[in-house]
Amino acid sequence: MVASRQDAWTEDDDLVLAEVTLRHIREGGTQLAAFEEVGQRLGRTAAACGFRWNSCVRKRYDAAISIAKSQRQQLKKLGRIAAPEIEEVQAVSVPLKPPLTQTVGAVSAASDEEQQIESVIRMLVNQKDLLRRVKHLEQELEGKELKIKELTESLERAKKELEQVQDVGEDYRALVQIMDRARKLAILQEEDRSASKPIFKMDENGNLERVEK
Repeated sequence: MVASRQDAWTEDDDLVLAEVTLRHIREGGTQLAAFEEVGQRLGRTAAACGFRWNSCVRKRYDAAISIAKSQRQQLKKLGRIAAPEIEEVQAVSVPLKPPLTQTVGAVSAASDEEQQIESVIRMLVNQKDLLRRVKHLEQELEGKELKIKELTESLERAKKELEQVQDVGEDYRALVQIMDRARKLAILQEEDRSASKPIFKMDENGNLERVEK
């Protein structure tokens, strides 16, 4: 499988990287083993996972790393306490009771650390769900913004068309007024020509004479 580009990491990928690495730290494993496991799960190289962890993800989980390291120390401490007790029993052949107070305290501390780690993991899961919801809301918002943009553009086009119709109406009214004035002017001119045209009549001798109006 071809390794994905480093800049193609998603929030889910970062969460997987954090969960696996914290588990390896808590259980005493190496970060290299964690990076190899993450690489197999995400189809990336261990080097790419290590680079992503050190350059971006690690600083977001400082508190969780500290808790995981503390729990690892508690587990190691429990291991060192149990081994000498077994050796002492074998050498002396007398059953010895373990230091109950110390053992109970260590177990209680380890249990508290385990609960804290589980709390951090739940927080990471909740964070992932929250990021998904935020992403979904962002997509809805983008869709609504696009719809608003389309409606705004449609409104602007309708306004321009209305302005054009209004301009045509005004031009038509102006043309009608011009034609009306031209018609009235033609009537007046015709009346003037009719008024200025001379009228003749024939007298008894057959001659034409002009009749004044």
